[in-house]
Amino acid sequence: MALSLNVKTRESIGKRVKDVRNAGDLPGVVYGQEIEPKHIALALRDFSKISKKLGSSSLLDLTIDSEEPVKALVQEVQVHPVTMVPIHIDLRQIKMGEKLTVDVPLSFVGEAPAVKELSGTLMRAYDSLSIKCLPRHLPSEIEVDLSKLKTFDDDITIADLGLSQDLEVQNDLDSVLASVTPPLTEDQLKKMEEGTTADVDSVKVEGEEEKVEEGEEKKGEVTEEKKEEEKK
Repeated sequence: MALSLNVKTRESIGKRVKDVRNAGDLPGVVYGQEIEPKHIALALRDFSKISKKLGSSSLLDLTIDSEEPVKALVQEVQVHPVTMVPIHIDLRQIKMGEKLTVDVPLSFVGEAPAVKELSGTLMRAYDSLSIKCLPRHLPSEIEVDLSKLKTFDDDITIADLGLSQDLEVQNDLDSVLASVTPPLTEDQLKKMEEGTTADVDSVKVEGEEEKVEEGEEKKGEVTEEKKEEEKK
């Protein structure tokens, strides 16, 4: 089911944009190839309703005022650094007949036997892939099945995903997306503990040496002062 969003053009720009926020609206801009950027505003509550469903590659049916809906992507959402409430949105209008390049998020599904049964640690190298395709072929996410990781020698590369030929991956196909590393051996754990202990002892020794040097300096200062007094 396609997500839809209704927005309206706005006149308040620059310093006056705070009036838009005070009215409970979210200011933004719509731009794209061969179109003039449009300053828009939408009800913040409407955006909040669909924001959790939105991904970096989720297409929207965008209606500006009473015009015909167009396809758009949420390019960026700026949030307040303290409240984390959205304060500005950039929407990118797209043409359905032209290819576009988008970062599509990865969804890691299933459980790796090498983690569950062999107590390994899952390593994930990518959160998204750069995909070039026509808008109608654009996936909202790409699944990575972790159940293929049965041993510590197994890994999942981009080529292993078997993506449709309609999707042109811009990343290196040999890149590893996920793998499992074995648990540390007793010797490795022991060496780590010894290294930590050595570091702590080193800090203590250095601290003690500094105190000794500081004490000697003060002792020297007192001795010099006494000599001066005796001369007087």
